[in-house]
Amino acid sequence: MLVAAAWAMIAAACANMGRPEGGPRDETPPVYVGSTPSMGQLNFNRQRIMLEFDENVSLDDAMSKVIVSPAQKNMPAISNVGRRVYVELRDSLRPNTTYTIDFADAIKDLNEGNILDGMALDFSTGDTLDTLCISGRVFQARNLEPAQGMLVGVYSNLSDTALTTLPMERITKTNQRGEFTVRNMAPGTYRIFAINDVNRDYHWDRSEDVAFYDVTLTPSAEPATVTDTLLNHAGIRDSLVTRGITRFLPDDVLLTWFNEEYTPQYLKEYKRPAIEKLTFTLSAKADTLPRLRLVNTPRAGQESSEWAVVESSATMDTLVYWITDSAIYERDSLTVALEYMKTDTLGGLSLATDTLKMNVRGPMSKKKRDEEARKKRENFEKEVERIMKLNADTREKNRKKIENQEDTLEWADLPRQEVKHLDLKLASPVPADLHKPLMFKSPTPIASVDTTGLRLEMEIDSVWYPAGNLSLRRARPLNPLVWVAPVEWESGQKYRLTVDSAAFTDIYGISNKYVQTEILAKSRSDYSTLSFNISGLDGRRAVVELLNTSDAPVTAVAADSTGGVRIEYINPGTYYARLFIDTDGDSLWTTGSIASLRQPEEVYYYPRKFNLKKNWDIEQEWNINELPVEQQKPYEIVKNKPKKKKGEQDPNASEEEEEDEFFDDPFMQNATRNNGLGGGQNGMIGGRFRNTSNISNLAR
Repeated sequence: MLVAAAWAMIAAACANMGRPEGGPRDETPPVYVGSTPSMGQLNFNRQRIMLEFDENVSLDDAMSKVIVSPAQKNMPAISNVGRRVYVELRDSLRPNTTYTIDFADAIKDLNEGNILDGMALDFSTGDTLDTLCISGRVFQARNLEPAQGMLVGVYSNLSDTALTTLPMERITKTNQRGEFTVRNMAPGTYRIFAINDVNRDYHWDRSEDVAFYDVTLTPSAEPATVTDTLLNHAGIRDSLVTRGITRFLPDDVLLTWFNEEYTPQYLKEYKRPAIEKLTFTLSAKADTLPRLRLVNTPRAGQESSEWAVVESSATMDTLVYWITDSAIYERDSLTVALEYMKTDTLGGLSLATDTLKMNVRGPMSKKKRDEEARKKRENFEKEVERIMKLNADTREKNRKKIENQEDTLEWADLPRQEVKHLDLKLASPVPADLHKPLMFKSPTPIASVDTTGLRLEMEIDSVWYPAGNLSLRRARPLNPLVWVAPVEWESGQKYRLTVDSAAFTDIYGISNKYVQTEILAKSRSDYSTLSFNISGLDGRRAVVELLNTSDAPVTAVAADSTGGVRIEYINPGTYYARLFIDTDGDSLWTTGSIASLRQPEEVYYYPRKFNLKKNWDIEQEWNINELPVEQQKPYEIVKNKPKKKKGEQDPNASEEEEEDEFFDDPFMQNATRNNGLGGGQNGMIGGRFRNTSNISNLAR
């Protein structure tokens, strides 16, 4: 009998030889089995905590993602072995306190990497467990990017100084989609904030990113019902089941983070890269130019306006002083006094003066160059004289040496009269854009321009005709190197620009050479035009920004009083659009302020892209409130995309956009298209519209 059984086993083994089937792919995250303490356990007072799952797990960036609330002064030790995750708290537990260990999306299964998102363990050191919650999302105010891994917390202390002086009372972090849930809160009234807690002190420092909510929040709970869909063994919908849950409110808080762009003001760098240039770099932008005075030289005490021309960046944090007086710049060492607004120990700005030595670190002064050249010439002549005293044979042997020395002698450094010309460049694009002026760029500041020496002509039937007088001005008041001349270009025409010699003269008396060049203007049909009829502004001022595929502005146009916007001269390509509510009317997006409790200016995205072709004129309807804010930004330009599971596709990768079909149609030139966008249930939260059904409610 035993022999027969053995043979049967061998036969069965032989019959089953081959590659084993792998079975269906595991797409299920780990399942929580149990823990010490158990979920919601009371009167727990041990430092070591263990959680167990139904399969082997791993931790992803646990030190950053796992949050213990209330906040811990000492970072807990977090580890895992097999199916278990261990947390060892290094702070003493507070009495009668509810603790939450929020794992966010740090736990995943070992083999497939399926993420267990939103896992949290709570327990209490006393007789009661706080259970209320607040949930929502955090976005970057300027571009509506989901805020990943940002600290969100609440204060029951409603003082204006709590955020800057006290650690947050209950904390959590946003997940990959910017979602958060602040758990296990006691009944009461709170203020909620989000911060990029760089130094891990659990409160806001002025240089950190921050978001705040306009009003206080009172968490609550209410009974609710949800409907689940049951699937049969084939994975097909079989039936619906309704069950009761507890809904925790508010569950739709929208926070938009900003940075106050505060940087302590100080002198970051100063140098003298050339004999005639002094450069200064401040750590932050300034509102006014500093005061610069000479300390040494016979002209000590004189202001820079008497001996230099200033070149400044638009934000006045990068400055170049071009010294105009040769008696000053020929000195190898200068001492100057820079008087500017500097951040003091209290964080305010006060007047400060730095005395600085400015030594030449670049080319030598003209005096030293002349001395070096004279020495080199004298040494060469002495060598020639020595060789000429030798006999004929020796002279012949040394002839090659003399020739080599003469060839390598830097004659250009010898003092002599030479004609220098200003290296003037035409900085305009070629062919010329119809909406842009002529632009000239000089390596040194321009002192004067003789406009009679500039002529622009247009070719008509092979004959050149004057195209109008050119008037020049600085591109910016504090940039003497770049000058522009407005031109009314005619579509597709050829022009000829003539710049006579000495039309431009710099501060050192050097002028340009004669230049003549032909310029072709673009055709009007080379461009596209995009117009919007915007609704939902409610009389507020707005600025529309046309964006490239990197989410960077290409141009910006203010909407008129009816919400109309027309953007012209767009080069063909793929574009996106967003607008901001221009509250202060400066046509620039303005950040927020904690001290003033001022929110950053609101931003909205048009939710689809535009594939624009030549000679297209597109008109589009845009209701800024028709989609919730978190659904507006097109997926293609979202940078903070959630990490995909193995084998998972981008959620929008297979979606075909109706808009693309329209904008790719070569026969729809000069078309007008009004496109309605489907939206969801909207609710006004903190001045912003949100879809109140998008963030899942926390249920127990």
